[in-house]
Amino acid sequence: MRAKGKRILVADDEVPIQRILRRNLTMSGYEVLVADNGKQAVEMARLHQPDLILLDICMPGELDGLDVCVQVRDFTPIPIIILSAVSEEKEKVKALDLGADDYLTKPFSNDELQARVRACMRRTGAQEANADREPGVLVSEDGYIHMDIPSRQVRVGSQEVRLTPTEFELLRQLMLYAGKVLTHRSLLRAVWGPEYGEEADYLRVYVRQLRLKVEAEPSRPRYILTEPGIGYVFRSYREP
Repeated sequence: MRAKGKRILVADDEVPIQRILRRNLTMSGYEVLVADNGKQAVEMARLHQPDLILLDICMPGELDGLDVCVQVRDFTPIPIIILSAVSEEKEKVKALDLGADDYLTKPFSNDELQARVRACMRRTGAQEANADREPGVLVSEDGYIHMDIPSRQVRVGSQEVRLTPTEFELLRQLMLYAGKVLTHRSLLRAVWGPEYGEEADYLRVYVRQLRLKVEAEPSRPRYILTEPGIGYVFRSYREP
């Protein structure tokens, strides 16, 4: 699959990694930019507006990869894939909590990296694809949560909330099938792509993040409910 016109920013201070990623991604049709440190990565993300960022956690300078993730999330929802030699689950959860869309542990194969990149690109492209489908707007029965798919806007009560591409697509799936229990596997494949199915920790993190953004009481959710051992369901309520 060619990816003409798609721009990827590689933020990694290891020159061999830079070269390998630039070569493999360029051969797949991507335009590749490279940043050597965290500060440069933030500046390049703001200036060049890439379609995706591949971000190492351990980088020299005043900003590490997690700092970059936080700062980039202040001005853009573009997908971020963390590249790290750290494999502990708590570090993965921390990165996802801070706004990363995926986490890939070094060393990794080119095939796996390319699959993860394609999956993120598909999620980002969901806005255009969904614009031609019905319904274009999803609303909870009480009107509290309002999702405009073509414009990619979500309103909770009277406030507009900012969602990452992954958060947006996860909420879209839940609202699209309101009242139906969606299994962990079906949500992972619908949101992250067919390469996924066992990464239940991703779901836990993103469901928690969604609840913080759309629930009045995240610890006592009214809309995004857990079905223990099965998955999640969006319950829609009418005002009495």
